[in-house]
Amino acid sequence: MRCLVLQHVCFEDLGVFAPVLREAGYTVRYVQAGVDSVTQDEWLAADLAVILGGPVGVGQEDVYPFLLEERKLARARLVSGRPLLGICLGAQLMAAALGARVYAGQGREIGWGGIELTGEGRSGPLGELADAPVLHWHGDTFDIPPGARRLAFTAITPNQAFSAGRGQLALQFHPEADAGRMETWLVGHCCELSASGFDPRGIREDALALGDGARAAGRAFLRRWLAEELSERTLP
Repeated sequence: MRCLVLQHVCFEDLGVFAPVLREAGYTVRYVQAGVDSVTQDEWLAADLAVILGGPVGVGQEDVYPFLLEERKLARARLVSGRPLLGICLGAQLMAAALGARVYAGQGREIGWGGIELTGEGRSGPLGELADAPVLHWHGDTFDIPPGARRLAFTAITPNQAFSAGRGQLALQFHPEADAGRMETWLVGHCCELSASGFDPRGIREDALALGDGARAAGRAFLRRWLAEELSERTLP
């Protein structure tokens, strides 16, 4: 099985999800946004597509034109019913592709913390993250698209996750983040941290303290999501 991954910055990769996908029999190909090309046919043919996070915003299509093509790819995947996982920017692109508003949130949410789950979220694969730390790293947020189901929230971000259909999941937070590679995030986003007043030392300390639990929970979530949402699935 093939997993095609749209990536925006090198250190935001599949992280702790990668070994789970290998165990499940997926081969992974990364497509670098704005550099590599992918046809819509190839995008739709993949058994699973993933759009990862990045520091640009959905509304910056005039500055970063590749975002317009990514929104089209997200839309095509969603309309086709094919499995799609969006994380952070990827989740925002999914929301925009479904006609929902993407906009600046109440404030930047950066660091390790929990999420709250709706009843449906708790009863599904996200239930594996109910009492676990995840990495938050965003300033923008989205409205829940028409017909989608809200699954998670935090005090500062009312919409943290939604399902647009079986095998189509948008996550504002980062359950894929590998705390063992936290330094790549701290260096890669150093300007944002400085401008926003976040101390990388605290994020580093939390990664060391919470990393094992976050890693185990993230992998448990993905295993369950693959088993419940993608296994024995008749694809269009």
